[in-house]
Amino acid sequence: MSPSDTDPKLLVHAYVDGELDPAHALEVERMLADDPALAAERERVEALRGAIRERLPREQASPELARRIATAVGMRSTAAQPPSRLAARPSWRALAASVVVAALVASGATWFVGEGGGTSATADMVVASHMRALMAPASIDVASSDRHTVKPWFNGRIPEAPRVVDLAAEGFPLVGGRVDVIGRAPVATLVYRHRQHLISLSAVAGGRALPSGRAQIAGYNVLSWSDDGVAYWVVSDLALGDLETFAKAFRTAGG
Repeated sequence: MSPSDTDPKLLVHAYVDGELDPAHALEVERMLADDPALAAERERVEALRGAIRERLPREQASPELARRIATAVGMRSTAAQPPSRLAARPSWRALAASVVVAALVASGATWFVGEGGGTSATADMVVASHMRALMAPASIDVASSDRHTVKPWFNGRIPEAPRVVDLAAEGFPLVGGRVDVIGRAPVATLVYRHRQHLISLSAVAGGRALPSGRAQIAGYNVLSWSDDGVAYWVVSDLALGDLETFAKAFRTAGG
């Protein structure tokens, strides 16, 4: 990863996550010293990491839950390697899933979105999933701007394929999709773009939205609403007004 050919914000995420070699880490430190916006991004990432550590202490996942997560992210077990163990060189998606597993087990019943405090916990996790995607080499599992390609990709990976709409005409082109794990279940997350900002939209079947419909966690704006028994959660560092425009466009679009 080189600062010369990588989005500076992605470099900040990699820097905070300890993924840069010493030479590039020093170069990013110089960038942080010269750019207040990047320095603010680092503070936002570190604040969210601290909130996750404080609210969701890590615990060991049960073998059964680990198997379910491994299945959700497409990992396979062999006779030599039980399903409860991750591969020796897991993909970034598997690494993200392992973080989610620890959080889910630690938080217990509050992860069911119908329980008290569940929506707040869900908000934390959709932000965490968004951040993990930004830190990864790719923020999506399937890359396509064609909704007729993205929607079928989810078949067999989650119980029901999500609603996917084309918002390119409104300035929010579809980038692709991925599977996240929220509320102890795999959920579909669609990824859209607005200028240089990525937008993650997760569809949680049977979930509940935030009472206020919005929140801000460590600098990321979060919007949520419910339609036809599905709770939609939108996360981005996009300005709140632009994110609300996106949410309105998605809700009113056909498809």
